[in-house]
Amino acid sequence: MMTRRERLMATLHGRPVDRPAVSFYEIGGFDIDPLDPDPYNIYNAPTWQPLLQLADEQTDLIWLRSPRLQVAASPFFTTETREEGGSRLVRTTVRVKGRTLTSLTRRDREVNTIWILEHLLKDLDDLKAYLEIPDAELAEEVDVANLHAADAQLGDRGIVMVDTPDPICLAAALFSMEDYVVVAFTEPVWFHRLLEKTARVLHHRTEVVAREFPGHLWRIYGPEYASEPFMPLRLFEEYVTRYTGPMVEMVQRHGGFVRLHCHGRIRNLLPSFVRMGVTGTDPIEPPPHGNITLAEVRRDYGRDLVLFGNLEVTDIENLRPDLFERVVAQTLREGTAGKGRGFVLLPTAAPYGRTITPTTLANYETMVRMVNQG
Repeated sequence: MMTRRERLMATLHGRPVDRPAVSFYEIGGFDIDPLDPDPYNIYNAPTWQPLLQLADEQTDLIWLRSPRLQVAASPFFTTETREEGGSRLVRTTVRVKGRTLTSLTRRDREVNTIWILEHLLKDLDDLKAYLEIPDAELAEEVDVANLHAADAQLGDRGIVMVDTPDPICLAAALFSMEDYVVVAFTEPVWFHRLLEKTARVLHHRTEVVAREFPGHLWRIYGPEYASEPFMPLRLFEEYVTRYTGPMVEMVQRHGGFVRLHCHGRIRNLLPSFVRMGVTGTDPIEPPPHGNITLAEVRRDYGRDLVLFGNLEVTDIENLRPDLFERVVAQTLREGTAGKGRGFVLLPTAAPYGRTITPTTLANYETMVRMVNQG
Protein backbone atom coordinates (compact mmCIF):
# COMPACT_ATOMS: atom_id res chain seq x y z
CA MET A 1 0.00 0.00 0.00
CA MET A 2 1.22 3.49 -0.87
CA THR A 3 1.85 6.14 1.74
CA ARG A 4 -0.36 9.19 1.43
CA ARG A 5 2.54 11.24 0.10
CA GLU A 6 3.44 8.58 -2.46
CA ARG A 7 -0.18 8.41 -3.63
CA LEU A 8 -0.47 12.16 -4.15
CA MET A 9 2.89 12.50 -5.89
CA ALA A 10 2.10 9.56 -8.18
CA THR A 11 -1.19 11.27 -9.04
CA LEU A 12 0.58 14.52 -9.95
CA HIS A 13 3.07 12.63 -12.12
CA GLY A 14 0.30 10.69 -13.87
CA ARG A 15 1.48 7.33 -12.52
CA PRO A 16 -0.74 4.45 -11.30
CA VAL A 17 -2.05 4.60 -7.73
CA ASP A 18 -3.47 2.00 -5.36
CA ARG A 19 -6.70 3.99 -4.96
CA PRO A 20 -7.94 7.50 -5.75
CA ALA A 21 -6.69 10.11 -3.31
CA VAL A 22 -9.27 11.89 -1.14
CA SER A 23 -8.94 15.36 0.37
CA PHE A 24 -11.37 17.48 2.40
CA TYR A 25 -9.77 20.65 0.94
CA GLU A 26 -9.62 23.28 3.71
CA ILE A 27 -10.28 20.65 6.39
CA GLY A 28 -6.92 18.98 6.79
CA GLY A 29 -5.55 21.73 4.54
CA PHE A 30 -5.70 24.95 6.54
CA ASP A 31 -3.32 25.42 9.44
CA ILE A 32 -5.91 24.77 12.16
CA ASP A 33 -5.31 24.64 15.90
CA PRO A 34 -8.37 23.12 17.62
CA LEU A 35 -6.89 23.96 21.03
CA ASP A 36 -6.60 27.69 20.34
CA PRO A 37 -9.12 29.36 22.72
CA ASP A 38 -9.48 32.45 20.52
CA PRO A 39 -13.25 33.17 20.36
CA TYR A 40 -12.90 33.63 16.60
CA ASN A 41 -11.52 30.09 16.17
CA ILE A 42 -14.56 28.05 15.09
CA TYR A 43 -12.45 24.87 15.02
CA ASN A 44 -12.24 24.63 18.80
CA ALA A 45 -15.96 23.79 18.95
CA PRO A 46 -16.68 20.20 20.15
CA THR A 47 -18.58 19.17 16.99
CA TRP A 48 -15.55 19.97 14.82
CA GLN A 49 -13.22 17.54 16.61
CA PRO A 50 -14.34 14.22 15.01
CA LEU A 51 -14.17 15.79 11.54
CA LEU A 52 -10.70 17.25 12.10
CA GLN A 53 -9.52 13.87 13.40
CA LEU A 54 -11.03 12.07 10.40
CA ALA A 55 -9.24 14.39 8.00
CA ASP A 56 -5.92 14.09 9.80
CA GLU A 57 -5.95 10.31 10.11
CA GLN A 58 -7.74 9.07 6.99
CA THR A 59 -7.41 11.57 4.14
CA ASP A 60 -4.52 12.28 1.80
CA LEU A 61 -3.41 15.51 3.40
CA ILE A 62 -2.67 18.53 1.23
CA TRP A 63 -1.55 21.30 3.55
CA LEU A 64 -2.19 24.80 2.18
CA ARG A 65 0.70 26.99 3.27
CA SER A 66 2.12 30.36 2.22
CA PRO A 67 5.64 31.70 2.75
CA ARG A 68 6.26 34.21 5.49
CA LEU A 69 6.21 37.72 4.06
CA GLN A 70 7.68 40.79 5.69
CA VAL A 71 6.74 44.24 4.44
CA ALA A 72 8.33 47.33 5.96
CA ALA A 73 6.07 49.87 7.65
CA SER A 74 4.84 52.39 5.10
CA PRO A 75 3.69 55.98 5.51
CA PHE A 76 1.05 55.28 2.88
CA PHE A 77 -0.83 52.60 4.87
CA THR A 78 -2.45 52.60 8.32
CA THR A 79 -4.61 49.87 9.87
CA GLU A 80 -6.98 50.07 12.83
CA THR A 81 -8.70 47.09 14.47
CA ARG A 82 -11.61 47.19 16.88
CA GLU A 83 -14.08 44.75 18.47
CA GLU A 84 -17.77 45.50 18.16
CA GLY A 85 -20.74 43.28 19.08
CA GLY A 86 -19.00 39.92 18.59
CA SER A 87 -17.24 41.05 15.43
CA ARG A 88 -13.72 42.18 14.60
CA LEU A 89 -13.60 45.22 12.32
CA VAL A 90 -10.44 46.21 10.45
CA ARG A 91 -10.15 49.55 8.68
CA THR A 92 -7.29 50.17 6.26
CA THR A 93 -6.49 53.71 5.14
CA VAL A 94 -4.22 54.63 2.24
CA ARG A 95 -3.16 58.23 1.72
CA VAL A 96 -1.54 59.00 -1.61
CA LYS A 97 -1.31 62.10 -3.82
CA GLY A 98 -3.72 64.02 -1.61
CA ARG A 99 -6.36 61.30 -1.84
CA THR A 100 -7.60 59.13 1.05
CA LEU A 101 -8.67 55.55 0.24
CA THR A 102 -10.36 53.37 2.86
CA SER A 103 -11.54 49.80 3.22
CA LEU A 104 -13.41 48.01 6.03
CA THR A 105 -13.67 44.27 6.78
CA ARG A 106 -15.65 42.33 9.39
CA ARG A 107 -14.96 38.92 10.93
CA ASP A 108 -17.71 37.31 13.07
CA ARG A 109 -16.97 34.89 15.88
CA GLU A 110 -19.33 32.20 14.62
CA VAL A 111 -18.28 32.17 10.97
CA ASN A 112 -14.82 31.59 9.50
CA THR A 113 -14.94 34.18 6.76
CA ILE A 114 -14.09 37.84 6.29
CA TRP A 115 -16.80 40.15 4.95
CA ILE A 116 -15.65 43.18 2.97
CA LEU A 117 -17.96 46.01 3.98
CA GLU A 118 -16.09 48.68 2.02
CA HIS A 119 -13.60 48.16 -0.80
CA LEU A 120 -10.46 50.24 -1.09
CA LEU A 121 -11.01 51.43 -4.67
CA LYS A 122 -14.36 52.87 -5.74
CA ASP A 123 -13.64 54.40 -9.14
CA LEU A 124 -11.02 55.12 -11.78
CA ASP A 125 -9.59 58.08 -9.88
CA ASP A 126 -8.97 55.82 -6.87
CA LEU A 127 -7.20 53.38 -9.17
CA LYS A 128 -4.99 56.11 -10.60
CA ALA A 129 -4.07 57.24 -7.10
CA TYR A 130 -3.27 53.68 -5.98
CA LEU A 131 -0.90 53.30 -8.91
CA GLU A 132 1.11 56.22 -7.53
CA ILE A 133 2.19 54.16 -4.51
CA PRO A 134 5.89 53.39 -5.16
CA ASP A 135 6.65 49.72 -5.77
CA ALA A 136 9.23 49.92 -3.00
CA GLU A 137 6.40 50.43 -0.50
CA LEU A 138 4.93 47.06 -1.53
CA ALA A 139 8.23 45.16 -1.65
CA GLU A 140 8.43 41.94 0.39
CA GLU A 141 11.06 39.86 2.07
CA VAL A 142 10.12 36.25 1.35
CA ASP A 143 11.00 33.49 3.83
CA VAL A 144 10.30 29.82 3.03
CA ALA A 145 11.60 28.34 6.29
CA ASN A 146 8.04 27.66 7.45
CA LEU A 147 7.32 25.71 4.25
CA HIS A 148 10.29 23.41 4.79
CA ALA A 149 9.28 22.98 8.44
CA ALA A 150 5.72 22.05 7.46
CA ASP A 151 7.01 19.57 4.88
CA ALA A 152 9.16 17.86 7.50
CA GLN A 153 6.35 17.83 10.06
CA LEU A 154 3.88 16.33 7.58
CA GLY A 155 6.20 13.50 6.56
CA ASP A 156 4.58 10.71 4.55
CA ARG A 157 1.02 11.70 5.57
CA GLY A 158 0.66 14.00 2.56
CA ILE A 159 2.16 16.98 0.75
CA VAL A 160 2.52 20.72 1.26
CA MET A 161 0.81 22.89 -1.35
CA VAL A 162 2.00 26.48 -1.71
CA ASP A 163 -1.05 28.75 -1.66
CA THR A 164 -1.02 32.02 -3.59
CA PRO A 165 -3.28 34.52 -5.34
CA ASP A 166 -2.55 35.61 -8.87
CA PRO A 167 -2.38 39.20 -10.14
CA ILE A 168 -6.05 39.48 -11.08
CA CYS A 169 -7.04 38.23 -7.65
CA LEU A 170 -5.14 41.05 -5.94
CA ALA A 171 -6.30 43.64 -8.47
CA ALA A 172 -9.99 42.76 -8.67
CA ALA A 173 -10.38 42.36 -4.90
CA LEU A 174 -9.51 46.03 -4.43
CA PHE A 175 -12.93 46.85 -5.93
CA SER A 176 -16.47 45.71 -5.32
CA MET A 177 -17.48 43.16 -7.93
CA GLU A 178 -19.62 45.63 -9.85
CA ASP A 179 -16.96 48.35 -9.87
CA TYR A 180 -14.28 45.85 -10.89
CA VAL A 181 -16.33 44.63 -13.85
CA VAL A 182 -17.00 48.18 -15.06
CA VAL A 183 -13.34 49.24 -14.79
CA ALA A 184 -11.99 46.04 -16.36
CA PHE A 185 -14.41 46.39 -19.29
CA THR A 186 -14.22 50.12 -19.91
CA GLU A 187 -10.67 51.01 -18.84
CA PRO A 188 -8.43 48.16 -20.02
CA VAL A 189 -5.31 50.36 -20.22
CA TRP A 190 -5.60 51.38 -16.59
CA PHE A 191 -6.59 47.90 -15.46
CA HIS A 192 -3.54 46.45 -17.20
CA ARG A 193 -1.40 48.95 -15.30
CA LEU A 194 -2.91 47.69 -12.06
CA LEU A 195 -2.28 44.08 -13.09
CA GLU A 196 1.31 44.93 -13.94
CA LYS A 197 1.74 46.43 -10.47
CA THR A 198 0.35 43.38 -8.65
CA ALA A 199 2.27 41.07 -10.98
CA ARG A 200 5.60 42.65 -10.08
CA VAL A 201 5.02 41.69 -6.45
CA LEU A 202 3.65 38.22 -7.14
CA HIS A 203 6.14 37.25 -9.84
CA HIS A 204 9.04 38.10 -7.53
CA ARG A 205 7.45 36.13 -4.68
CA THR A 206 6.74 33.16 -6.94
CA GLU A 207 10.26 33.02 -8.33
CA VAL A 208 11.81 33.07 -4.85
CA VAL A 209 9.52 30.38 -3.42
CA ALA A 210 9.68 28.16 -6.52
CA ARG A 211 13.47 28.27 -6.41
CA GLU A 212 13.88 27.80 -2.66
CA PHE A 213 11.03 25.30 -2.16
CA PRO A 214 11.19 23.34 -5.43
CA GLY A 215 9.27 20.29 -6.56
CA HIS A 216 6.02 21.01 -4.73
CA LEU A 217 2.37 21.49 -5.63
CA TRP A 218 0.99 25.04 -5.77
CA ARG A 219 -2.58 26.33 -5.70
CA ILE A 220 -3.00 29.55 -7.68
CA TYR A 221 -6.36 31.22 -7.16
CA GLY A 222 -8.05 34.19 -8.79
CA PRO A 223 -8.79 33.27 -12.44
CA GLU A 224 -12.53 33.06 -11.73
CA TYR A 225 -12.58 36.88 -11.63
CA ALA A 226 -12.20 36.79 -15.42
CA SER A 227 -14.41 33.77 -16.05
CA GLU A 228 -17.77 33.80 -17.78
CA PRO A 229 -20.24 35.45 -17.26
CA PHE A 230 -18.14 38.23 -15.70
CA MET A 231 -15.70 38.52 -18.60
CA PRO A 232 -15.58 37.29 -22.21
CA LEU A 233 -12.96 34.74 -23.15
CA ARG A 234 -10.73 37.34 -24.83
CA LEU A 235 -10.32 39.17 -21.52
CA PHE A 236 -9.49 35.93 -19.71
CA GLU A 237 -6.57 35.63 -22.10
CA GLU A 238 -5.56 39.26 -21.49
CA TYR A 239 -6.07 39.41 -17.73
CA VAL A 240 -5.25 35.88 -16.60
CA THR A 241 -3.13 34.04 -19.16
CA ARG A 242 -0.79 37.02 -19.67
CA TYR A 243 -0.08 37.47 -15.95
CA THR A 244 -0.77 34.09 -14.34
CA GLY A 245 0.94 32.09 -17.09
CA PRO A 246 4.42 33.31 -16.06
CA MET A 247 3.76 32.13 -12.49
CA VAL A 248 2.96 28.66 -13.81
CA GLU A 249 6.17 28.66 -15.84
CA MET A 250 8.28 29.70 -12.82
CA VAL A 251 6.86 26.89 -10.68
CA GLN A 252 7.38 24.29 -13.39
CA ARG A 253 10.91 25.46 -14.15
CA HIS A 254 11.82 24.44 -10.61
CA GLY A 255 10.10 21.05 -10.78
CA GLY A 256 6.80 22.07 -9.22
CA PHE A 257 3.16 21.52 -10.16
CA VAL A 258 0.32 24.05 -10.42
CA ARG A 259 -3.29 23.40 -9.47
CA LEU A 260 -5.37 26.26 -10.87
CA HIS A 261 -8.33 27.12 -8.65
CA CYS A 262 -11.34 28.44 -10.54
CA HIS A 263 -14.99 28.25 -9.52
CA GLY A 264 -17.90 28.61 -11.90
CA ARG A 265 -18.14 28.17 -15.65
CA ILE A 266 -14.85 26.73 -16.86
CA ARG A 267 -15.92 24.93 -20.06
CA ASN A 268 -14.45 27.55 -22.39
CA LEU A 269 -11.47 28.21 -20.11
CA LEU A 270 -10.06 24.68 -20.03
CA PRO A 271 -8.09 25.06 -23.29
CA SER A 272 -6.39 28.10 -21.74
CA PHE A 273 -5.57 26.07 -18.62
CA VAL A 274 -3.89 23.47 -20.80
CA ARG A 275 -2.00 26.06 -22.86
CA MET A 276 -0.68 27.65 -19.66
CA GLY A 277 0.67 24.22 -18.74
CA VAL A 278 -1.08 23.78 -15.39
CA THR A 279 -0.95 20.31 -13.87
CA GLY A 280 -4.46 20.22 -12.45
CA THR A 281 -7.61 22.19 -11.75
CA ASP A 282 -10.17 22.49 -8.98
CA PRO A 283 -12.98 22.36 -7.99
CA ILE A 284 -14.76 21.60 -11.33
CA GLU A 285 -18.15 22.62 -9.99
CA PRO A 286 -20.99 20.50 -11.40
CA PRO A 287 -23.97 22.13 -13.12
CA PRO A 288 -25.87 24.31 -12.37
CA HIS A 289 -23.06 26.20 -10.59
CA GLY A 290 -20.61 25.11 -13.27
CA ASN A 291 -21.27 24.48 -16.96
CA ILE A 292 -19.41 21.23 -17.61
CA THR A 293 -19.67 17.79 -16.06
CA LEU A 294 -16.79 15.91 -14.51
CA ALA A 295 -17.29 13.17 -17.11
CA GLU A 296 -16.79 15.67 -19.94
CA VAL A 297 -13.67 17.14 -18.36
CA ARG A 298 -12.20 13.66 -17.86
CA ARG A 299 -13.03 12.68 -21.44
CA ASP A 300 -11.70 15.83 -23.12
CA TYR A 301 -8.90 16.99 -20.79
CA GLY A 302 -8.14 14.06 -18.50
CA ARG A 303 -4.88 13.22 -20.26
CA ASP A 304 -3.59 16.76 -19.73
CA LEU A 305 -4.96 17.64 -16.29
CA VAL A 306 -5.20 16.06 -12.87
CA LEU A 307 -8.82 16.60 -11.84
CA PHE A 308 -9.58 17.69 -8.28
CA GLY A 309 -13.30 17.66 -7.51
CA ASN A 310 -16.17 17.92 -7.58
CA LEU A 311 -18.50 17.33 -4.60
CA GLU A 312 -20.61 20.37 -3.74
CA VAL A 313 -20.22 21.38 -0.10
CA THR A 314 -23.96 22.09 -0.02
CA ASP A 315 -24.54 18.39 -0.75
CA ILE A 316 -22.15 17.41 2.03
CA GLU A 317 -24.06 19.58 4.49
CA ASN A 318 -27.62 18.89 3.32
CA LEU A 319 -28.03 15.56 1.50
CA ARG A 320 -29.18 12.47 3.39
CA PRO A 321 -26.22 10.08 3.70
CA ASP A 322 -27.81 7.44 1.44
CA LEU A 323 -28.33 10.02 -1.31
CA PHE A 324 -24.88 11.49 -0.84
CA GLU A 325 -23.36 8.02 -1.24
CA ARG A 326 -24.86 7.86 -4.74
CA VAL A 327 -23.31 11.25 -5.59
CA VAL A 328 -19.88 10.08 -4.40
CA ALA A 329 -20.19 6.85 -6.38
CA GLN A 330 -21.01 8.78 -9.56
CA THR A 331 -18.16 11.24 -8.97
CA LEU A 332 -15.65 8.42 -8.51
CA ARG A 333 -16.88 6.71 -11.70
CA GLU A 334 -16.66 9.89 -13.76
CA GLY A 335 -13.37 11.05 -12.27
CA THR A 336 -11.57 7.77 -12.97
CA ALA A 337 -13.27 6.67 -16.21
CA GLY A 338 -11.11 5.68 -19.16
CA LYS A 339 -7.55 6.92 -19.44
CA GLY A 340 -6.44 10.03 -17.64
CA ARG A 341 -3.60 11.62 -15.75
CA GLY A 342 -5.18 11.41 -12.30
CA PHE A 343 -8.10 12.21 -10.01
CA VAL A 344 -8.49 13.39 -6.41
CA LEU A 345 -11.90 13.26 -4.73
CA LEU A 346 -12.38 16.77 -3.37
CA PRO A 347 -15.21 19.06 -2.22
CA THR A 348 -15.79 22.45 -3.81
CA ALA A 349 -15.35 24.15 -0.40
CA ALA A 350 -15.75 23.43 3.32
CA PRO A 351 -18.20 24.33 6.09
CA TYR A 352 -17.40 27.64 7.75
CA GLY A 353 -19.78 27.67 10.73
CA ARG A 354 -19.07 26.68 14.31
CA THR A 355 -21.32 23.58 14.30
CA ILE A 356 -20.79 20.36 12.33
CA THR A 357 -24.02 18.39 12.10
CA PRO A 358 -24.24 14.58 12.25
CA THR A 359 -25.28 14.57 8.58
CA THR A 360 -22.21 16.56 7.56
CA LEU A 361 -19.87 14.27 9.50
CA ALA A 362 -21.54 11.14 8.09
CA ASN A 363 -21.12 12.42 4.53
CA TYR A 364 -17.42 13.14 5.03
CA GLU A 365 -17.06 9.62 6.44
CA THR A 366 -18.73 8.32 3.26
CA MET A 367 -16.05 9.95 1.10
CA VAL A 368 -13.29 8.13 2.98
CA ARG A 369 -15.12 4.81 3.07
CA MET A 370 -15.89 4.78 -0.64
CA VAL A 371 -12.38 5.55 -1.88
CA ASN A 372 -11.07 2.77 0.36
CA GLN A 373 -13.57 0.16 -0.74
CA GLY A 374 -12.62 0.62 -4.40
